[in-house]
Amino acid sequence: MITTRQRIAKQVREAREKSKLTQAEVAEKAEITTTYYAMIERAEVNANSDILGRIGKVLKISIKI
Repeated sequence: MITTRQRIAKQVREAREKSKLTQAEVAEKAEITTTYYAMIERAEVNANSDILGRIGKVLKISIKI
């Protein structure tokens, strides 16, 4: 069974790759650390809605929870 974290991680990773941005570029634009962003992509943390909103804005997507 896929968890919510895994679903979000997949959405974010795929959108970032499609946008041809690095993790560091997305993190900087979303005003979070690269380490934290990478943890989101690896489904290791539950990011709050504010952070997910900022990432979504950078990637020009609506993150489905």
